[in-house]
Amino acid sequence: MYKMASMTALTVIPNVSDQPYHSAILARLPSEWAPWPDDPTSVNHDEALSTFVKRAQKKSFTWPKKPVVFLSDAHADAEAFEASLIAAGVIERDGPHPCEYTLTKFGKKADIVVGGDCLDKGPSNLTLLRSLAHLYRLNADVTLLAGNHDLRLLMGLLSLERETDAGSQHLFVRMGKKVIPLFKEVFDQYLADTQWDRDIPSEAACRQALFPGNAWFANFPFYAAGFITAEGIQREIGKMTKKTQSFEAHCSHAGLSLQQIYAAAMKCRSLFLKKSGEFSWFFRRMRLVKKRGSFLLLHAGLDDHMAEILANHGVKYANRAFKKNLMSQNLFSFYYGSLANTFRTKYRKADLPLTPRGAYVARQAGIQVLVHGHINQHFGQRVTLKNGLIHIEADITLDAHSRKKEGLDGHGIGVTLIDKKRGVIGLSCDYPQAKVFKPSRKGKREGAQ
Repeated sequence: MYKMASMTALTVIPNVSDQPYHSAILARLPSEWAPWPDDPTSVNHDEALSTFVKRAQKKSFTWPKKPVVFLSDAHADAEAFEASLIAAGVIERDGPHPCEYTLTKFGKKADIVVGGDCLDKGPSNLTLLRSLAHLYRLNADVTLLAGNHDLRLLMGLLSLERETDAGSQHLFVRMGKKVIPLFKEVFDQYLADTQWDRDIPSEAACRQALFPGNAWFANFPFYAAGFITAEGIQREIGKMTKKTQSFEAHCSHAGLSLQQIYAAAMKCRSLFLKKSGEFSWFFRRMRLVKKRGSFLLLHAGLDDHMAEILANHGVKYANRAFKKNLMSQNLFSFYYGSLANTFRTKYRKADLPLTPRGAYVARQAGIQVLVHGHINQHFGQRVTLKNGLIHIEADITLDAHSRKKEGLDGHGIGVTLIDKKRGVIGLSCDYPQAKVFKPSRKGKREGAQ
């Protein structure tokens, strides 16, 4: 193992200052680094890492021109979000409260990528959004990528204003219990001390507006046939059966009636969808994918069709297509198509497939490595190989809600750094060393024992 302080060319944490606000964060971070392990918890771990080494040694493999800081799946935990930015050396606090921070010298030159899933679960949806807005105000180079939880909110809110059909009338309740903390925050902060119930429909009318009709379960399989895989249709029906049965009870457990949920949803429409709304920037700034060197950064993964789009038209086209479809009239075709599969897939049978052919097409387009969140890990980042395409799984379970449920302490701290000088660095409070991957041109990883 190697002490952080002894590192020169492979400095892991770029000059994190030892301010009192940072001491608790530093105490939870690893003090040593080690070459990226052949992690036995990974899928095809030995083949994945050896493939990464071989491909990274080729002249065609390119590293980002600027250091990339990838942080994903904060899930409404502002404390974890800011602690991870501090751990990466991007920000330093100038006060004890959220949003009281400035950019470091490294933060001013870093390419910061927020990999999606900023929302849901809790405990601080609105504070996290305000912290992200503060990062923009500091003129940081920030790219916000679309996550499935973020887009589920948008689809749910849009479904309330449109004439719904079997393809979209379930999209509000499909958000499920994980969105309820957001509605609770919105109700408490914006509505609780107002005449919120004026012009709000009755409880029964709100139920009808929010829930899919009974005929949806019979009609959806026919509506979706030929568009979603058979496994995907069955999964959707099963998921919605559970959610329609439990959604109202989860609302009640949070102290919210369906009228209050409806009122909070209407307020969310104002906050997120109106130009004057406090969070109108959120979906407007969102992108689907970002490419830096041979690395494609995104929330979840690729399928064959998306690989063809990127190969034939490029990243700018894919992001323009995402934007145009984001507010399209047909919510179903957007949410269940290849664009949305990019922030939803876990490579299950229910998902649109990535075959060896699709992986080959992506590599021909100069995409050697996918860096993504969406699949939460408990032992830091891991490298996997899916049909010949290298994936760095960088969701290290940041939010306190998920961590408590999964037996982990407190909020998470961690980030993935990609830099042509340092290589790829996986930093997590849940792994005893910083994982460092930097192949040499001589066929041996730098720092390997």
